[in-house]
Amino acid sequence: MATANPNAVPSSGVIHIRVRLTKDFCVLANRLLQRRGSAVTVGVAAYIFSLPEGAPITIKSLREHFDEGEILIARALRELEAEGWLERRVQRMPDGRVVTRTYVYDAPGTTPATPPPPPQRPAPTPPPPPASRPATPNPEASSILRALPLADGRLTLSPREVTSLAPAVAAWLESGANLTTITEALSASLPEGKLHSPAGLLSHRLKTTPTPTAPKPRPKPHPFQDCPKCDRPFRAPEPGKCRDCRERAAA
Repeated sequence: MATANPNAVPSSGVIHIRVRLTKDFCVLANRLLQRRGSAVTVGVAAYIFSLPEGAPITIKSLREHFDEGEILIARALRELEAEGWLERRVQRMPDGRVVTRTYVYDAPGTTPATPPPPPQRPAPTPPPPPASRPATPNPEASSILRALPLADGRLTLSPREVTSLAPAVAAWLESGANLTTITEALSASLPEGKLHSPAGLLSHRLKTTPTPTAPKPRPKPHPFQDCPKCDRPFRAPEPGKCRDCRERAAA
């Protein structure tokens, strides 16, 4: 028994010559195209589905396209609306105007496919923050560090090392230390021989040594006074006799 070939060309009836369309076409349901009844209704429906979004489909605009008159076109629209292919809604716009919007459905009675969300643009990369300028080292602190070789020639520092150590020296200055006390704290009692890392040694001392304080200033000496008895000059806060004259007067 011979097997029927499903791809065999039928002996009669319609034969499709298929061409893959890539533009200017629309997809319609057989349920619509094969509906029984008026061919005008099918033709009007096919025309409406082929229109772009926002195109007018009033009876007037449809009459300008078809040869049929107003009565046939109006009946076709009513049939499509009754079967759910077409829906007309009267809506009021924000500016007060009343408009009629017409919605057409590919498959009446089914849930419309949810359109894919619009592609989200990646958030713009914020510009990098401006590079902060390194703080300007305290000039007095830098001068103290550069002058350390005068106290010990092994304490020679590069410009970069001076810049790195200057903030710690500046902190000592702000705490009351001065050139003399800082120099003594950094250069006194150094190990003998070659220093392998003068900057490392100074950094350690700046971190671990208590802030050196400046010695208290000596009290200002009293001014000279002339003894009215013997004309001897002596220091005293107030004018008067010298000590010897006071002792002789008291004897």
